[in-house]
Amino acid sequence: MTETTATAREREDATAPARVDLGQALGAVLRRYLDAAHDAVAELPGGPRGFQVLSLAGQGERSNQATLAASLGIDRTVMTYLVDDLERAGLVERRPDPADRRARQVVLRSEGEKVLRETTDRIQEVEGSVLAGLSGDEADVFRSLLARVAADAPADHSICSAEPPAC
Repeated sequence: MTETTATAREREDATAPARVDLGQALGAVLRRYLDAAHDAVAELPGGPRGFQVLSLAGQGERSNQATLAASLGIDRTVMTYLVDDLERAGLVERRPDPADRRARQVVLRSEGEKVLRETTDRIQEVEGSVLAGLSGDEADVFRSLLARVAADAPADHSICSAEPPAC
C-alpha cells in the first residue's frame, strides 16, 4: 500500500461513524427518556405507562383492555391494575365492548382528555430534550425509523421479571 493510499484510508477511518452497540444505545436513550418522562407525568397513575394508556384511549378507537395491553406490550394483569388506577382517578371509564360482551373498552372521560392534553405537552418537551442533539429533520427521521422498527416488534411480556403492577 502506498503512503497516499494509507493516509487516505486513515482519514476515511477517522471520519467514519463508529460502530454502535444497538442495545447499549437504545438502553441509554430509553433510560434518559423514562427518567424525564417519569418526572413529567409523576402525578398520573401509572406514570409513563398511564400516559400511554390515556394516549391510546384518546385516539378514539375504543380499544378494549386486551388490545391496549398488546399494543403497549404490557401484561394483561398489569393492564387491569393500571386501568383500575386510571378509573379511580376519574380519567377513564370501562364500557361494554359492543363487539364482545366479555370485553370492556377503555374510554377517556372529560377529565382524562384534559390531563392527556397537559401531559402530552410535557412529554413533547421531554422528547425535545432527549433528541436535542439532533436537528428537527433528523429527529423526524429518527422517529420515523424507530416507528418502522417498532411496528415489527412482537408484544413479548416475558422480558419483565417484576411483579404486577410494576411491570
